[in-house]
Amino acid sequence: MRNEDGKPLPPDAALAARLTRLRQARSWSLEELAEQSGISRASLSRIERGQTSPTAHVLGQLAAAYQMPMAALFSGLEDPGEDLVSHAVQQEWADPQTGFRRRNVSPARTGYKGSVIEGTLPAGREVTYSDTPIPGLEHHLLLRSGRLEVVLGEASHALEAGDCLRFKLTSGNSYRAPGPEDAHYLLCVITP
Repeated sequence: MRNEDGKPLPPDAALAARLTRLRQARSWSLEELAEQSGISRASLSRIERGQTSPTAHVLGQLAAAYQMPMAALFSGLEDPGEDLVSHAVQQEWADPQTGFRRRNVSPARTGYKGSVIEGTLPAGREVTYSDTPIPGLEHHLLLRSGRLEVVLGEASHALEAGDCLRFKLTSGNSYRAPGPEDAHYLLCVITP
């Protein structure tokens, strides 16, 4: 996304503008989105005005309210460009609460069902999503380094570097990096 001068917006400002456009495209008021997402109207207003950055948990709630993969919340933040997505245009977002970093390696794009995300979760931190935005949303998670515990409903999986976990979301889920080093992974998300 770009400002009036044609310069790229900072990632948090671009995300705030994208979230505002998503709500307006559905003709939802902030009150309606608050009811759909379980996030207070005041918090939503601060997020859309760029006064605060949403946490990964809040983004999960918004994705569920909009019934779209979280990657689609970030869609359009990069220049659409060619099929080659250079590192320079891959937007990175950081969760202000946990330090979790998320880079859109291959962003969601019209005509494609998948996206690729690079994630880094600091050692000792956890990210929890209370629901799935789309039942059956397919994931392929390759842990590149560190250790990662993934909880899918009642099932728990302990991953070591090099392990790949395939799953379809049917409920809430969480990711925890037990340490001692950060968990660094690639995640491919495919929309049903």
